[in-house]
Amino acid sequence: MATPIAIDAARREVLARVRPTAVEEVGLDAALGRRLAVDAVANGPFQPFDNSAMDGFAVRAEDVGEAGPDAPARLRVVDESRAGHPAERAVGAGEAIAISTGAVLPGGADAVVRVEDTEREGDKTLVRTSVAAGTNVRRAGEDIAAGETVLRAGAELGPAEVGALATIGLDPAPVHRRPRVAVLTSGDELTPPGEPLGPGAIRDSNSRTVPGLARLAGAEVVSVDWTPDEPEATRAALGRVLEADVAIVCGGVSVGEHDHVKAALAELGAEEVFWRVALKPGGPTWFGTRGGTLVFGLPGNPVSVMVTFLTFVRPALIAMAGGDPATRRVTARLGAAYEKPTDRAHAVRCRLEVDERGWVAWPLPRQGSHVLTSMLAADALALVPTETASLAAGDAVEVELLDRASMGR
Repeated sequence: MATPIAIDAARREVLARVRPTAVEEVGLDAALGRRLAVDAVANGPFQPFDNSAMDGFAVRAEDVGEAGPDAPARLRVVDESRAGHPAERAVGAGEAIAISTGAVLPGGADAVVRVEDTEREGDKTLVRTSVAAGTNVRRAGEDIAAGETVLRAGAELGPAEVGALATIGLDPAPVHRRPRVAVLTSGDELTPPGEPLGPGAIRDSNSRTVPGLARLAGAEVVSVDWTPDEPEATRAALGRVLEADVAIVCGGVSVGEHDHVKAALAELGAEEVFWRVALKPGGPTWFGTRGGTLVFGLPGNPVSVMVTFLTFVRPALIAMAGGDPATRRVTARLGAAYEKPTDRAHAVRCRLEVDERGWVAWPLPRQGSHVLTSMLAADALALVPTETASLAAGDAVEVELLDRASMGR
């Protein structure tokens, strides 16, 4: 039997075979979750003009330098500047222009007095406070300067990023095509979630968790299929999923009498890169390629499937879409001691907290590979290396964030 490969070596082998997907342009209304294919550079400043941070009056600071509650400055209101409708004239000596938040600062004005610090008196405004030049003024380019790189290539486009692209007028946006993923579950015992269970049957959760994980990683799931533990059916089903960018098979990859996936992959021309990983849970993991397709044979146990997906498949999908998989890993301190044998690495389901020193990872109590409910409270996987026998509370450990943790759950 093959010697298990270390998890970091396995990850490197996977990423070495990743090729970024093609670039396409999509409208910003469809860009959420995509990855930018080029640097986004502003061709002008934002805001594009000096504007008011307050509702009030645009003034010359020198005209209100001596103003106070008992000695207001009386200024003649000569125009109005409101959002989208600049004033038609400049501010002269002894004058003021009514102004709205975000409106263009008129020529001649160098400050804005809040409306709360004024009182109208016919065509005049009584200013009851002094202001210095620049008060309540937002300068052109204060947020984004002309020529500034707002987002780097590979950035994942969330709501704020999409808003930034809209601000600089980059619509449509050049993004990487979503990797196309096909999922196949294997096993006579698997029953769809909505159907009654027969003798010895279990419900097929992998056909729901894996597509969900793939979509969260930015992929397009093109098919979800099932095959019984039968050689010809397995070959036929694999032949269909191998047309995708990434093929994921759950179960049937081990060495039992009814495990047919490895043999079928070989018959279909898939080349093995590694088989078995020194990892708990998730040891019986297969990875290979056929042409440009990345093929992952994941274990059948529900937690093992999720762990191996997060450890090997998700990094590949992120890299294919032009991103950096390292952004999903951080260093944390263990909240409690953890012990294990030194035969393989452990991916420990953890709950995360943040204190003044950073992330704290608390191992969850139930770590069996069949205990899917343990993932409900998990924010991350703490990766304890093969050679490490024990970690004390407070020791540093690398953790792989689940998507809900990286999004600030």
